[in-house]
Amino acid sequence: MKMQLLLIILCIVSIAFLYIEHACCVCASAEYEINGHCCHMCAPGNRVLWHCTVDTSTTCVSCSASMYTDEPNGLEMCFSCSTCDAGDGLRIQKACTRLSNTICEPLKGFFCMVRKKGSCKLAVKHSQCNPGEYIQQKGTASTDTVCGECTNGTYSDGTFTACQTHTICQSMGRKQIETGTTSSDAKCEHTPNGTVIGSITGVVVVVVIVVIGVSVTQFVIFKHKSKARPGIKFTVKIAHFSYSKSLNRFIIHSKYAFCIATDRAQHVTKHMQIEKTSAN
Repeated sequence: MKMQLLLIILCIVSIAFLYIEHACCVCASAEYEINGHCCHMCAPGNRVLWHCTVDTSTTCVSCSASMYTDEPNGLEMCFSCSTCDAGDGLRIQKACTRLSNTICEPLKGFFCMVRKKGSCKLAVKHSQCNPGEYIQQKGTASTDTVCGECTNGTYSDGTFTACQTHTICQSMGRKQIETGTTSSDAKCEHTPNGTVIGSITGVVVVVVIVVIGVSVTQFVIFKHKSKARPGIKFTVKIAHFSYSKSLNRFIIHSKYAFCIATDRAQHVTKHMQIEKTSAN
């Protein structure tokens, strides 16, 4: 009975001793435990050079270049600054300092896949929409591109932000030579239609009238001057136009009439004829 009582007493003493020892080693929030002692932590941007002892406090030094600590600590070495590798789709957003690590962000055209402590660790390139799809939502630094499909009667080559309606050749008086798909537009023949020819003809008529008016004016002026100085030679340009269906273009016919002013104006015509062709 005495032996059992003695064992119980020894157990109680042992537990009490362990509790007291543990209580002595619980350090404050701004301290760290080392070799049974509670030492004051170093401030961010610093590290421990010498730990504290019974007689001395913790000795701290600043972190070296390309090293940092961002929290109060009892570390003997600062952390190495992270790098933003272009091979991982990254670039520097904020450079490393003694107080903070490098912050990386995705390259243009990339989005972040892995993020830690406000810094991107891995980025991948935005997806590209295929022909027949349009960009429904552009990619950002944190999200990928979202693509949508074009419906019948519309198309996209994959770079449009909205599907485009197929061209209707008939509405322009032209013949369709290739049907549109979801990835390409309809194709029309390039032959000018009657409306286009009519427009060009109207312009040509106006030009002819202007040319004739200028020519007549020059003729009258030279004729008037020739009365005072007979023998003056002058030229009058006369032009007319025609449309060639076989060549699919307009032809300008120009005639130059060389005139010599005398007391009675005499005209020598058709000395030269020049043909010029105009582009479509």
